[in-house]
Amino acid sequence: METTETPSVVTRTVVSEFLGTLLLVFFAVGSAVLAGEYIGTFGIALAFGFTMLALAYALGPISGSHINPAVTLGMLLSRRITPRTAVEYWIAQILGAIVGAALLFLVAKQVPGLQTHAAFGTNGWGDRSAVHLNLGGAFVAEIVMTFLFVFVVLSVTHRVAVIGFDGLPIGLALATVHLIGIPLDGTSVNPARSIGPALFAGGAAITQLWLFIVAPLIGGAIAAVVHQVTHPPQEQVLVADQVSPHEPTAGPGERV
Repeated sequence: METTETPSVVTRTVVSEFLGTLLLVFFAVGSAVLAGEYIGTFGIALAFGFTMLALAYALGPISGSHINPAVTLGMLLSRRITPRTAVEYWIAQILGAIVGAALLFLVAKQVPGLQTHAAFGTNGWGDRSAVHLNLGGAFVAEIVMTFLFVFVVLSVTHRVAVIGFDGLPIGLALATVHLIGIPLDGTSVNPARSIGPALFAGGAAITQLWLFIVAPLIGGAIAAVVHQVTHPPQEQVLVADQVSPHEPTAGPGERV
């Protein structure tokens, strides 16, 4: 029975991560690209938070709704998922971000006069920062903001699944870091979200992309380490949380 069910579970989780990242990029990044001058920083932050909240409830019970390589790294280092699952999630997230950015780019090109080169909702420092934050400041900001977001995700979820009201603090945390980070560097805290739009924006968006891959992953890794200290492993996990297709099961009173 397990042999016939496992491929279906793998497909559902990978497709969920692909779809979730695609929708996050199209709608949340799209709010900055297509409606930024109308809704402002506050509106963009809410767009990211509300989109994440909706996806957490829609996809959380299936894949955990990571839709962010930094979150997946945090889950991996916390031993909630296996390396194989993490790699599958990372591939799905990056591909989803690229497809989401491609769809957004298609729509943006239908808006007369809309600038996309080296812009397009991408992240940056120096002249590409609203407050002209330098490289070091952007690096530290991304680490700290990603730490907060991943730490909240690890703290409010159980093993993998997002259940009950878990999605609310996750959405609020993402909105909060965007309220702070948009003026600084456009807010990444998500390597996939940065990669997709940057590929279509080109120019400085590509040359500065490395920071928005490296710093969020460092922040996610630190969050996993600190979470192990503040939230020691409990004696038992919920059956509903066993959604990772390659995760060993735990018996009563046991922890994998």
